[in-house]
Amino acid sequence: MRLGVLDVGSNTVHLLVVDAHPGARPLPAYSHKTELRLAELLEADGSLGDPGAIRLVETVAEALEIAEDKGVEDLLPFATSALREAPNGEDVLARVRRETAVDLQVLTGAEEARLTFLAVRRWFGWSSGRLLVLDIGGGSLEVAAGMDEDPDAAVSLPLGAGRLTRTWLHGDPPDADDVRLLRKHVRAEIARTVVDFSRLGRPDHVVATSKTFKQLARIAGAPGTSQGPYVERVLTRAALAEWLPRLAAMTTEERAALPGVSEGRASQLVAGAVVADAALDLLDLPELEICPWALREGIILRRLDWMADRS
Repeated sequence: MRLGVLDVGSNTVHLLVVDAHPGARPLPAYSHKTELRLAELLEADGSLGDPGAIRLVETVAEALEIAEDKGVEDLLPFATSALREAPNGEDVLARVRRETAVDLQVLTGAEEARLTFLAVRRWFGWSSGRLLVLDIGGGSLEVAAGMDEDPDAAVSLPLGAGRLTRTWLHGDPPDADDVRLLRKHVRAEIARTVVDFSRLGRPDHVVATSKTFKQLARIAGAPGTSQGPYVERVLTRAALAEWLPRLAAMTTEERAALPGVSEGRASQLVAGAVVADAALDLLDLPELEICPWALREGIILRRLDWMADRS
């Protein structure tokens, strides 16, 4: 059957269409992205104002029309941290449901971490042993670890690249003191969770997903997307430590000119690099591998599992 996943994130609204059935690898059929930047449309209190709600409704309606045009039989719509934390999130969700008939399901941070972990486990398989998975989104950082398909530990921290850029980094390039204060804040947040993962033992395989990690790996020398999803892409702590001060000294325009960095994400790359550097350092990880599957694939796989159980 043809499934569609509608991902309303802090940066983009992404419709992914796949051909799938239980027991088989989901095959991507179509992808449509809209740079909505929902996190930047929030009011001072974190609520989504009327202009932002209107744009969200329009974007969801457009994605629904595209899904129908592509023959999607089952649409799986979900939202993450921006709507999860908005004080008026329920009202916005009700408006989307009323005006588009799309019922966005808001995932908790722990659910995000667990579904992403499932996708990574299925991609690399059981031979990867004990997995540790990192994901930097626009609004949050997810970390999960374990031996099985459901992680033994999973946390979500308010350390998304978009959120931190909006709150801490205001210059272009950002002020050095602001970067230092951000670094201190990020490391204090991550340090609180280190014991949750260190007690599980050393991971056999460390993996990262998300656009932020993919771009950091690319500028550090990893192969580009043109070489396909099966090429190994690695980001080392040493390379990241070397690139972080260079990224912080660049303007957004200069970062956007780097290989693999999109214009829409260039402004958030410094904050993302600060989070990635802190996670690798505090969790004592010399390197990690990039996985092409993440949250959207985890949601698809969970639905296929449910279908298989029913049958």
